[in-house]
Amino acid sequence: MRYIVRFAMKIITKLEVRGIEHLPQGNFIAAANHLGRLDTAALLCIMDREDIIMPIAEKYRNHPIFGAIGRAANGIWLNRFDADFSALRQILERMKQGGMLVIAPEGTRSKTEALQAGKLGVAFLAGKSGYPVVPVAVTGTEDRVITQNLKRFRRSKITATAGEPFFIEIPNGKGREVALREATDEIMCRIGSMLPEKYRGVYADHPRLKELSAKQ
Repeated sequence: MRYIVRFAMKIITKLEVRGIEHLPQGNFIAAANHLGRLDTAALLCIMDREDIIMPIAEKYRNHPIFGAIGRAANGIWLNRFDADFSALRQILERMKQGGMLVIAPEGTRSKTEALQAGKLGVAFLAGKSGYPVVPVAVTGTEDRVITQNLKRFRRSKITATAGEPFFIEIPNGKGREVALREATDEIMCRIGSMLPEKYRGVYADHPRLKELSAKQ
């Protein structure tokens, strides 16, 4: 399935990868922004590993293409709109066995083609598992852009940039939810700092994103 995805992506896209040296060899969480349906395909082209843990939206389970990719990748079907504790338990169980988790903190594709507010799930999984988080910024995968280029028989330019890994610690008890929100903002701001300004969305004016951008 990975071979088929890579073959198709070479035909319809030009994929540029930056920061590949930041990817650890062992267990980690690749947390990426979610612009379009080709986000996952782009990451599958980059990650040459067999131990990928991939949550996939439940609505794609019976899709002829994305459902097949999900099953081939041994994906975990996830309800994005409710607190899907069953899926979270499955993810954590798989993480205990080792591997790389590929996940979008936003939970769904951005209708504005820019960052949406991140959900707390990725910070929770990072704190619970002890896995480092590698922020990944993806551009050029907007469904609108891909469709337009396909109609014109043009290849779409996609860029994926990996940042430096970092760890998240979430305390138990009082202040836990605040810590989860702060950790989520940290993940999203690290992703946003590697994106062009037009993609930064709701985090464009976040002080932490501005601080990170100033250091680059």
